[in-house]
Amino acid sequence: MHRPRVALSGYARFAWGVLAYTLFVIVWGAFVRATGSGAGCGSHWPLCNGEVIPREPAMATLIEFGHRATSGIALLLVVALVIGAWRRFPPGSPVRKAAAWSGFLILTEALIGAGLVLLEYVADDARVARGWWVGGHLFNTFLLVAALTLVAWFASGGTPPRWRHSGTAGFALGAAIAGVLVLGVSGAVTALGDTLFPVSTLAEGKAQTFSDTAHVFVRLRIWHPTLALAVGALVGAAAWLAVRARPGTIVQQLAWALVGLYAVQLAVGALNVVLLAPVPMQLVHLLLSDLLWINLILLGCATTSPPPAGAAQPAATVEGNR
Repeated sequence: MHRPRVALSGYARFAWGVLAYTLFVIVWGAFVRATGSGAGCGSHWPLCNGEVIPREPAMATLIEFGHRATSGIALLLVVALVIGAWRRFPPGSPVRKAAAWSGFLILTEALIGAGLVLLEYVADDARVARGWWVGGHLFNTFLLVAALTLVAWFASGGTPPRWRHSGTAGFALGAAIAGVLVLGVSGAVTALGDTLFPVSTLAEGKAQTFSDTAHVFVRLRIWHPTLALAVGALVGAAAWLAVRARPGTIVQQLAWALVGLYAVQLAVGALNVVLLAPVPMQLVHLLLSDLLWINLILLGCATTSPPPAGAAQPAATVEGNR
């Protein structure tokens, strides 16, 4: 296919950069939760312990304040992404639409984060309602990442997907996307349980999980791995159907990358259990989840999108990013 116009290449690179930076902010947010630093700024928002910049902060305050600062930068970057889309692309452009969704979702992301702080669903709070908020937070985060991925895809020359006209492959990819989304929510709540109810040995963890009085967050330690295996089978089938439906370099590369990422994710998840969910492993597990999610969105686009005019396949859409 034709390379994207030179005027768009800078915006495309910026879009991919914003996506990468957002992943950094997401992982830092997980670090806040895993270290119990969510109450580092008290129940104040947007101020931190009643101050714009905390003086003589404790470590938990530094961690939480740092996350708020990086989140604020992410918000400004997305605003710039939206403004750039309106300046560089015509009305009705898919870049504009995806950028608009990114702007909306970054705002809802901030509001959910504020709600967690103001309602004090942080630190050692184990109310069931916190699980709903954490799950909603992950759900919104995944949608934000998907929107940013679409901005980068469209800005790089990719065309809008047509799910309704993609047959079995499109259906399977849609089901895989839904499955990974549910799995991500389950993983977020499970990780919360690991933080709130830590164990020192595998035997202790097993006894805690199968106890009649086990907290619902703890019981998810059983269901999350089971769900991961089921969704893994769905993802593998979707990747296979995608390659059959759209044989081409980019689809094959994305399909193999997806299957490989999922296999690594399963291994990291198992290791996370064996090592009793140390903070670094939790962060790696989350990062892999986001990368897998981005890969799946791109595979869905590459498989279901019609080739742009003058292109034999959508495979070369990545050429404009090199």
